[in-house]
Amino acid sequence: MDRPPAPPALLAVLTTTDSAQKAHELAQGAVEARLAACAQISAPVTSVYHWQNAIETAEEWQILFKTTPEGYDALEAHLIAAHDYDTPEIIATPVVRGSAAYTAWVRAETAAR
Repeated sequence: MDRPPAPPALLAVLTTTDSAQKAHELAQGAVEARLAACAQISAPVTSVYHWQNAIETAEEWQILFKTTPEGYDALEAHLIAAHDYDTPEIIATPVVRGSAAYTAWVRAETAAR
C-alpha cells in the first residue's frame, strides 16, 4: 500500500526586488519577525518577463528565506504587505531533507515566542 509523501522538513521561499536596500529590508523584516530563520540575498540577477503586454528586462535581487511549512502563510502575508511590487514573486520550494541540526535551528528560530 502506498503511503502519502512525508511533509517537507522546511521551505525555501524565494522573492525578488529591484534594489539591494529593498532586499535587505525584506530580509531583515522577516527575520526580525521570526517568520524566517534566515534570508540570503543574491544579486544582481537579470529577469526577463511579460508585464502589461510587454516583455521587460530588469536587474533584481533575489532573497531566499528559510522557514517551516507552518510558517509559510504568515511569511507570505508579510512579504505581500512589505513588498512594493504589484505582483511580487513568492515561490515556496519544499526542502524534503535537511540536516537534523539545521532543521531544528530553523524550527526553533521561527517558533512563536
